[in-house]
Amino acid sequence: MGRIRTIARRTFLVGSAAIAGGVAFGAYKLNQTPPNPFAGDTEFAALNPFIVIDKDGVTIITPRAEMGQGVYTTLAALAAEELDLAWEDVRVLHGPPAKAYYNSALMAGALPGAEYNMSNFKHGFAKQIGKVGKLFDLQVTGGSTSMKDGYERLRHAGASARETLKLAAADQLGLPVTDLRTEEGHVIAPDGTRLSYVSLAEAAAQIDPPSVDLRPKSEWKLLGKTLPRLDMLAKATGTAEFGIDVRLPGMKFATVRMNPKRGDSIVRFDATEAEKMPGVEKIIDLGAGIAVVASNTWLAIQAAEAVDIEWSDAPYPDDTDAMFDAIAASFDGKANSTMRDDGDVDTAIDGGTVITAEYKMPFLAHATMEPMNATALYTGDRLDIWCGTQGPGFTRDKAAAIVGLEPDAVKVTTTLLGGGFGRRGEMDFSNYAAMIAKEMKDTPVQVTWSREEDMRNDFFRPAALARYSGVVKDGQALTLAGKVAGPSVAASSLGRLMGFAPGGPDKEHVAGAFDQPYKIPNHRIEGYLTDLAVPLGFWRSVAASVNAFMYDSFVDEMAHAAGADPLAFRLAMAQDEHMPSAKVLEAVRDMSGWTGQTPDNIGRGVAFSLSFGMPVAQVIEVEDKDGEIVITKAWIACDPGVALDPGNLQAQLMGGMMYGLSAAAYGEITFAEGEAEQLNFPDYDAMRMHTAPAVEVKILENNPHITGAGEPGTPPSMPALANALFDLTKQRARELPLIKQFDLRV
Repeated sequence: MGRIRTIARRTFLVGSAAIAGGVAFGAYKLNQTPPNPFAGDTEFAALNPFIVIDKDGVTIITPRAEMGQGVYTTLAALAAEELDLAWEDVRVLHGPPAKAYYNSALMAGALPGAEYNMSNFKHGFAKQIGKVGKLFDLQVTGGSTSMKDGYERLRHAGASARETLKLAAADQLGLPVTDLRTEEGHVIAPDGTRLSYVSLAEAAAQIDPPSVDLRPKSEWKLLGKTLPRLDMLAKATGTAEFGIDVRLPGMKFATVRMNPKRGDSIVRFDATEAEKMPGVEKIIDLGAGIAVVASNTWLAIQAAEAVDIEWSDAPYPDDTDAMFDAIAASFDGKANSTMRDDGDVDTAIDGGTVITAEYKMPFLAHATMEPMNATALYTGDRLDIWCGTQGPGFTRDKAAAIVGLEPDAVKVTTTLLGGGFGRRGEMDFSNYAAMIAKEMKDTPVQVTWSREEDMRNDFFRPAALARYSGVVKDGQALTLAGKVAGPSVAASSLGRLMGFAPGGPDKEHVAGAFDQPYKIPNHRIEGYLTDLAVPLGFWRSVAASVNAFMYDSFVDEMAHAAGADPLAFRLAMAQDEHMPSAKVLEAVRDMSGWTGQTPDNIGRGVAFSLSFGMPVAQVIEVEDKDGEIVITKAWIACDPGVALDPGNLQAQLMGGMMYGLSAAAYGEITFAEGEAEQLNFPDYDAMRMHTAPAVEVKILENNPHITGAGEPGTPPSMPALANALFDLTKQRARELPLIKQFDLRV
């Protein structure tokens, strides 16, 4: 896949963390270890990319981006646990683009079948499949995979470093290594002599790192506890550096104005008025839009709006209704996938009650709090980029192609991300920065999008329709058949990122529906793809955010049609199919005090979804307060397999739920004349403090394999709220957002 690229190591280390002159340690068990991006530097020795020691102490190199999910803290804790570091001494730094930081868990999700019933053999096979990520430089933060990927790799790095330091100390002290122990960054001899890791680093660099076993969970000191976030002090004091905070000497500021109809060209533009504005330095034709370079961002945005532009037409239907007509027409074609087909859903059942329903999900924007931005400096033979990105390797390679350099000549510094949710896995914002920097040689340029530009030029979560039918009898579900139609987010996004989209059945299109751990004798889920050129992107929890609402809402409808308690109905189907899922349903039942009975002004809804390997059950409570419906309480039960940091897990589950509730209550992108109509938060609202519920979270550890937590809290929140509203009003919601049907507090 091309030669291994080197990096400007001294610049990376000195400029980012002042750790040149150190020594790197660690090893992880892979069949073929990727090259160390720090190898070959004459100022320090490097045994592994993950742990660096300099005169000031230890820095742990994290392979994943921090976008608020706490990944810097927990990944660092994995290494620090085995390395025996005091938590207050831990420093962390995001690694540069390098094969060594490939995501070993990302591609495992492409395996067919539902994750909840994967055998141990299949999990082992998935690990082997994950190594393919090396070939594609998949240094990606996403898919709730950071902990799956780092759980063993970072611990092995710390353990190997620890034992290498002990070997160096044994040589220096003339003692058997078995007589030595480690504690808080020191190797300690039986007589109490303490040798710091810093003092041993140079000698340890000459020793081949041994392969060692990991400590059992019973010996953990850091993992399993709620740790202070490593990024929190800087964020609380305003010293944290997000992409939008980057400042360089002589910097200019720019913005873009791209085709809101998402066409690939401009018919014509007239920049006369913009060019007259004092402080405007350059107007650049970007093909599908324009960029304005000016003395400050606000001026650049005003000047961009002053440019008279005639846009090329949209490559998709002009309005939302026409788009949904195209989606509905997909049902008339051949199914792309039948990922689940148990029993025979077409067999008539005597005495059964038949239920049918159709659901509709809107397009959604990511709406990250920090708008898209990137800073770039092009010198002719080098390109430097600073931005918050979920895929620094892709950022490097695509920017290199734009300016005509080899990837080796491009350095990417990944800053903190002010929200990602999949949006910062795209490369458009960094690509435009590279294009503009090429036109402004030797001048650093920061490109910042306006909120309106960010919203109308998003890569949206796809819209979808689903048609469900089912049969219940004697309080049980006997048949559930679902058909899901909509455009493919995988085909759209992967086509941009990797240059190709996988063929065959589109598993992601029906995720959150076909893979739910319910034992139903006759159970079929089919997917129908729509050829619709609306730019789509991965959105927090991806297709599960679409399908969980439709699938679980229908399960709730079946429960009521069967005369069964909605929670007990789900539990009965999960008990014999997947024990961890049944346990989270039991937990949310107990913690919420679920009885199935509520006062007239109170509604409660339960929902369940298993996504990204984690089963999550939620109960939402709503209250009618003088005709205004308020979301008052929420209970979440989840099972990540291993609770590495309970406090952070709680925060992620709560944040995921709030993100989902925002979408359920208010979120919708509509189109008119080819353009997205929602441009800012006044018309694309979110949960706020006065509309958000009080939340209680319970974490279980019955799952046999560790999972991620960033996304699984989102899918069940949407049906849980809709089911609660049904309990309150007896009106069934089959379309989002719910504000269109109910008088929700805003």
